Amino acid sequence: MDKETVIYGEVLGAGLLADIAAPTGDGPHPVIVGVHGGRWHYSNRKALGAAPDVNQWAALGYFALSIEYRLVTCTPAPACYQDTLCAIRWVHAHADEYHLDRNRIYITGMSAGGHLVSLAATLGGDHFPKTGGWEDQPCDFSAAISVSGAYDLVKLNWACGWITPGVAWDDARRLGSPLEHVSPDTKPMLVFHSENDRSIPFDQAVRMVEALTEHGLQHRFLQYPDRGHIGLTEDFVIEESVRFIQKIEATS
Repeated sequence: MDKETVIYGEVLGAGLLADIAAPTGDGPHPVIVGVHGGRWHYSNRKALGAAPDVNQWAALGYFALSIEYRLVTCTPAPACYQDTLCAIRWVHAHADEYHLDRNRIYITGMSAGGHLVSLAATLGGDHFPKTGGWEDQPCDFSAAISVSGAYDLVKLNWACGWITPGVAWDDARRLGSPLEHVSPDTKPMLVFHSENDRSIPFDQAVRMVEALTEHGLQHRFLQYPDRGHIGLTEDFVIEESVRFIQKIEATS
């Protein structure tokens, strides 16, 4: 199937858009849900590098989505996170239609998108009201892949955009920090980060991985000295992501 655009959710009459692409064959297909970066302020599902290339993933045998979410410049947090969870529920709701494997759903994101998928892996889907639709579906998935992600919003300078009306500044950012919610229930995680990332300090990834290690959780940390703010479409990111997924499936 060539790339097409679908409405994966609807909030107050406005549609939430995603580009999708399917592999050849009858399935059931594994799924990759991609969440773009942009500090929750900007960018979109088509931004190469900040968003995934759905055709690239479809060629590897995955049913792929690249989603857009409500930006904080229009709708305050946690709307962008609620939309991410809605996309996962959409996958479950449409598994029969698109021949998808509900037990092989993976989520990946870059920068702010890495933050959102990491929050899904740690906080889960029960702390905010479900919005967008498919409320009868689960938010379950198999693993999260965080590329140049943010993990501690309290100590991140551009996290000033994570404002929740009626919630104190630090409380909102603490609730939105994946590092605060690592537990035995946290999903397996693959973490990419470069030591010279100028957008999100390398220390954030180090502390996140330390927390995953402390809890004995399945994870892998790929650190690089000089790759800057790593994007989603780089060849080594795709190769290592597929390798991580294969390892999870081999041990599950």
